[in-house]
Amino acid sequence: MALAQSTDIEQEITQLSQQKWQWMADKDADELAELFHDKAKFVHMGGTWGKDREVDIIRSGFIHYKKADVHEVMVEALNENTVILWNQITLLAVVGDNEVTTPFMVTEVYVKENSNWKLADLTFSKLLTRD
Repeated sequence: MALAQSTDIEQEITQLSQQKWQWMADKDADELAELFHDKAKFVHMGGTWGKDREVDIIRSGFIHYKKADVHEVMVEALNENTVILWNQITLLAVVGDNEVTTPFMVTEVYVKENSNWKLADLTFSKLLTRD
C-alpha cells in the first residue's frame, strides 16, 4: 500500500473515530448500529459482549459515554481493509446511576466491508495514574 493511500485511510479512520465518540455522547444508537460490525466485540471493565448488547446499553442509557477527552491518537493501517486506532482518553461516563471519570487507552479495529468501514473491536483498557 502506498504511503499516501495509507495516510488518507488513517485520516479517514481518525475522523470516523471522532464521529463515533460524538454519536456515543449523543446516544445515537442507530448511527452506532450502522458503524458496528455484526460480529463486533466490546471489551469493558465489566465484561465483553457483542454488537446487539452494546447498542441496547447505549440506547437504554445504562452506559452513557458523556464525553471523551481525546489526548492522543495513534493509527496504523495494516492494509487497505484493516486499520487499528489507539486513543488515550479521559472518559466521563454515566454507568447506571453513577457518573465516573476514567483514563483509558482505547483500541479500535476497523475493517472495510462492501466499501464501508465497520468497527470490529472496541477495547477499553483502564490506565493506572499517579495521584
